[in-house]
Amino acid sequence: MAASMSMGPAVPMQANAPVISDSKPRKRKVSAYSKAYGRAYKSLRRKHTLKSGKLRKGITHKRLVKMAHAEAKRGRKK
Repeated sequence: MAASMSMGPAVPMQANAPVISDSKPRKRKVSAYSKAYGRAYKSLRRKHTLKSGKLRKGITHKRLVKMAHAEAKRGRKK
């Protein structure tokens, strides 16, 4: 009776077979500077935006980015 209860073909396991996982790839760790820059950009964006949603006169995205980098750099120095 044991011969009729087959559990599939007898294939030896390979020792170096790759392990397949269904999990998502690991995300990168966000740097402290990146967090500081994001906070600085958001605060400056709120500060220099009009009620209509447009940027204030003389303020461009390029200038905002430069200001945010400077503020993040200042904030991180101790």
